[in-house]
Amino acid sequence: MIRPLILTSIFTFSSLFGESVFTAEEFKTRRTKLAKAIPENAIAILQGAPSETGYVKFRQYNEFYYLTGIETPHAYAIIRGKTGETTLYLPHKNPRRERSEGPLISASDVDGAKIVSGADNVHPTEMMGEHLWRMRMRSKPIVYLYLSPPERHAESRDLLLRYEGDIQNDPWDQTEPRYKDFIKNMSNQMAGSEVRDLTPILDQLRLIKSPSEIDVIKKATVLSCLGLMEAMRSAKPGMYEYELDGMAKYIYHINGAQGDAYYSLIANGPNAYMPHYHKKMDKLKDGDLFLMDYSPDYQYYMSDITRMIPVNGKFSREQAQLYNFYVKCYRAILDHIRPHVAPVEVRKEAAKAMEGILSKSTFDQPHHRKAAKNFVNNYARSAKRAYSSLGHGVGMATHDVGDHSKMLLPGMVFTIEPALRVPEENIYIRLEDLIVITETGAEIVSDFVPMDINGIEKLMREKGMLDKYKPLTEKDYKNYLNGR
Repeated sequence: MIRPLILTSIFTFSSLFGESVFTAEEFKTRRTKLAKAIPENAIAILQGAPSETGYVKFRQYNEFYYLTGIETPHAYAIIRGKTGETTLYLPHKNPRRERSEGPLISASDVDGAKIVSGADNVHPTEMMGEHLWRMRMRSKPIVYLYLSPPERHAESRDLLLRYEGDIQNDPWDQTEPRYKDFIKNMSNQMAGSEVRDLTPILDQLRLIKSPSEIDVIKKATVLSCLGLMEAMRSAKPGMYEYELDGMAKYIYHINGAQGDAYYSLIANGPNAYMPHYHKKMDKLKDGDLFLMDYSPDYQYYMSDITRMIPVNGKFSREQAQLYNFYVKCYRAILDHIRPHVAPVEVRKEAAKAMEGILSKSTFDQPHHRKAAKNFVNNYARSAKRAYSSLGHGVGMATHDVGDHSKMLLPGMVFTIEPALRVPEENIYIRLEDLIVITETGAEIVSDFVPMDINGIEKLMREKGMLDKYKPLTEKDYKNYLNGR
């Protein structure tokens, strides 16, 4: 007989529902900042993610989790301007589902919901309509809705917008995104109230990370770095790209990752020329360079790290010429990153240093020198723009929200990933590191992963996980199926 789950003093709340790395006080602080950014006679209404459509672990929308910490499907929240008073609306308890899948915070778990989120009030979902009707009748508050696509599994706004564009360009697909349907429903529900976009306010809040957020991002970065270092040990000619994907997933998941930050970019030789190549089905070839760009989703936060590695463990003379030039230029960018300076100034300073590096670099192939010169010229050209970020933000999304182009401020987290291309040979070289701007400088969190040739080649001489754990052969399959 399966007995219903009963909450007793034997179990703490956190042991049943899982303990967040963020405190209720942190979520409350975020909501207070939001409340101060909107008028007193205003409310922000947020929609949580729906149930999953398949056998996938539920993951909340980034925006909803950022403000509440609640991981229950079909949750809603209303936050009042000025005071930050927060009301959660949650589904009713479903004992049968909980007996099968485990406990969820529901409308009847008032104390638990408050412990996690720091919310002031908790009600069943169906009460939200009545509460909004009363607000509309009394004061017609200004309504703030999130008018951008919400981020979920391995999603960033840029790809979500591309997804919507693909649908709009498909004459046979008239799918309406869920968040747009919610915007229409809330606009009708609050008829007579002005509707404003919550997006820029939340983007600004997420731009500057708290110490707790930075700590989690650093842990995600460490896992990403360990995966890259294991790839350096394990990579061999004849191996398939997907083997390194599986190896990294193992490292991520045994350390508590809840999934991928993005699909793994593991690309041998010319595949790397396509920056987001992700089929992962080709063999690593002797004499090629391969690119690995992969990170986990850890406690709702991401990282984004890339390294280029010689498949056979040793850079050829011409590869070393190109790679050494690139690394020196890459380091020139890192060396000039600091707080309270515009990114375009960093670009100008780095471009000047790159010109000196180019003048001292030797290339056996004329087209390699041409590629190096184009790289420097393109970087210098980017420094002439009025505003230009150094890379892209990283946080709850791999391509995180917020404007990094005007000023580098403490608490900003981003990567740089300049690319050197040699079109005559489809050669592509790119590194990427995670950078945290501090009060006094810039912390390169991923700097312990070798990027110099000697460090890479030394690490590649060590034994790796995949030297011991080999993929099954056809003979292995037959032996297992035949009982041997």
